[in-house]
Amino acid sequence: MLKEFKEFAVRGNVVDMAVGIIIGGAFGTIVQSLVNDVLMPPIGLLLGGVDFSDLFLVLKGEGPFATVADASAAGAVTINYGLFANNVISFVIVAFAVFLLVKGINRLRRQQAAAPTEPAAPPEDILLLREIRDELRKE
Repeated sequence: MLKEFKEFAVRGNVVDMAVGIIIGGAFGTIVQSLVNDVLMPPIGLLLGGVDFSDLFLVLKGEGPFATVADASAAGAVTINYGLFANNVISFVIVAFAVFLLVKGINRLRRQQAAAPTEPAAPPEDILLLREIRDELRKE
């Protein structure tokens, strides 16, 4: 069983998938930082100084809360629609990046498929049989 697992684990597709997952996780972190630290502050500033990560609706709890962390610390039940908006924007960015990647790969595949390929040279035994056939026709 250990031998079968080793064969499975070192197979090219599994290694490629593992690399993809690791890079995808790192890419997700970068996109999350892009959304939270670069895109949302100017959008919040344009909307009157709103911090999207602190937009929430209190369903159950006493008192006004300035942030989601304050509400959570007080045990309030909230709907965090600002955090949801941040996550939706992150998803759109990641989906668009994946779309561009797939589009590029498909274009390369089409170019590769469209390139004319020379037929493979026939095997030597076929060439020998053709020579014999041609000699027999001459006689």
